[in-house]
Amino acid sequence: MSKFVQSIRSSSRDMKQVRVLAGAAMLLALSVIIDTFTIRVSDALRIGFSFLPLALTGYLYGPVVGAVSGLAGDLIKYFLYSYGEPFFPGFTLNALLSGFLYGMILYQHRVTISRAICAKVCTAVIINLLLTPLWLSIMYGKAFWVYLSLRVGSNLIKLPIDTVMLLFLLKLMERIKVRAKAV
Repeated sequence: MSKFVQSIRSSSRDMKQVRVLAGAAMLLALSVIIDTFTIRVSDALRIGFSFLPLALTGYLYGPVVGAVSGLAGDLIKYFLYSYGEPFFPGFTLNALLSGFLYGMILYQHRVTISRAICAKVCTAVIINLLLTPLWLSIMYGKAFWVYLSLRVGSNLIKLPIDTVMLLFLLKLMERIKVRAKAV
């Protein structure tokens, strides 16, 4: 059985455990709270750190729980903080895919610099540079390339910062997990 399928099965099984649901719910709540501190530069550009609890959910509980948490988080955030913007399911798909990607890359693996970089680069390229400009161009009628050009610079600046924060958080969680197993 491939590592991909095994990771999905393990995460699906874990989703039935109360401890996993409670942990994912707490991280989801944290993500919603952190999202209130997101800086809206424009309709196309936001700076925030609510990806950290979602990445942590993927790391701890896998791709299925990460995807469900991303989906639920996006819907909750929309209903709480929509600011009059129309609902667009593409952004919900982005959140679902982000949680899934973090889970696929980080779940049941040792935390390394290369894994943290891979997780951030994959989500940045697939979500931030491909899908988000596509959804924005569909919603607002401007060309895909306009939104892509706006996002490339901000993602190049944010990528190393986000990666360092992610690596620090994952290393911290790895230490906590190791200590919890020793006790």
